[in-house]
Amino acid sequence: MTVGWPFLGATEATTLRDERKRGADLIIGNNVYAHVPDINDFTRGLEQLLAEQGVISLEFPHLLELVEQSQFDTVYHEHFSYLSLTTVQQIFAAANLRIFDVEQLSTHGGSLRVWGCRTPADHATTAAVEAILDQERAVGITTGAFFTDLQGQADQAAEALLSFLLDCKAKGETVAAYGAAAKGTTLLNYPRISDRLLPFICDAAPFKQGRYLPGCHVPVRPPLRSTAPRRSIC
Repeated sequence: MTVGWPFLGATEATTLRDERKRGADLIIGNNVYAHVPDINDFTRGLEQLLAEQGVISLEFPHLLELVEQSQFDTVYHEHFSYLSLTTVQQIFAAANLRIFDVEQLSTHGGSLRVWGCRTPADHATTAAVEAILDQERAVGITTGAFFTDLQGQADQAAEALLSFLLDCKAKGETVAAYGAAAKGTTLLNYPRISDRLLPFICDAAPFKQGRYLPGCHVPVRPPLRSTAPRRSIC
């Protein structure tokens, strides 16, 4: 019988470290941190696995970019957390970890890559950490007011997309989408767009083809070539 390994936490990390007899020099988690149900226990697990001078590298979408660019389609069930550097610094500190460097990335509409270590480790903290913390403080990221406009911006984007598709249908035009991604599921379900307005979505991943996008039930097809005039959305 195969038993699935539970989510990494302090208990599981202690078992792994005892088996290995040493800590890890480098732990990398790209686009994982926002997906774990118990982010505090997960972070304590990272601390348990890390060598005394080891380094943790984590990438995750930046909450500041999500709000300022109205990226409401980033919000879906696989994400348990939407993270700012301010919040991650506090989570790290509670687990006896310290962020000593951070990079801003363009992936997923704007992400952060943080570099962390044990609190007493020798890694010097760069000026980039305080610079981004200052940026977050300046926009009031810890206040409710920072998020006030996000709902209205999501409504405007949904209404604009629906209006575009209705206009194309009225003109007799066919619109297809490319990329059956999780963000696309949020984008299409919020304005309740179905296959009446969007006949199909193309995706290069074979395991998605022949299936349907959840909720809106738009069919997913292989990428097509056609000489017929078409308009596409991503």
